Amino acid sequence: MVSRSNVASIFLATVLAAGPAAAQEIYRSEVSGQFFGSFVSSTTYGGVRQTATDTGGALGSYRFMFNDYAGVEFNYGWSPGTQKYNYFGNAVGVRADTDEATAAFVFRYPGHRFKPFGLIGVGALVFDPQSAPATVQARSAFVYGAGFDIGLGDRFFIRTQYRGLVYNSPDFNTYFLGPDRLTHRAEPSIGFGFKF
Repeated sequence: MVSRSNVASIFLATVLAAGPAAAQEIYRSEVSGQFFGSFVSSTTYGGVRQTATDTGGALGSYRFMFNDYAGVEFNYGWSPGTQKYNYFGNAVGVRADTDEATAAFVFRYPGHRFKPFGLIGVGALVFDPQSAPATVQARSAFVYGAGFDIGLGDRFFIRTQYRGLVYNSPDFNTYFLGPDRLTHRAEPSIGFGFKF
């Protein structure tokens, strides 16, 4: 027969053992919202110089961590802007919003409050002209980046990062804007996130 003191001892031991485990709860999912700057490199090919206005935008992210070191992330971003073309003394600007969707593998160093990370992945940019005759055009992209999260308690954090996207600049299927050419978009960003 089990005495009351044995039951109390077992209960107390269970509570003490479960306490540290509950305190170290691991959150695998993270969502964040960030504001970013968009800076596109200029390129020249076939007599046509192409660039874009420096602008800003918004980025939403969902990240799932498999363990403390590795995970995947899915992003959606939006920014306004104007694609600029200069050919043989003529200048043309196409006002076009940009939607971007990317997926990346994330590697992270699991520090206590300060967690640096790197990422590499792929995605697409969709350029949506706001005036005719240009048409919507999608471009595949390679994405890479690095940054860090700063913990604000158990669940909240500040995220600051740099992302780079490499893709063919848009020509809006218009022959006089020149051929496809490889370009680079730099996106430094900062925002807040939540773990769950």
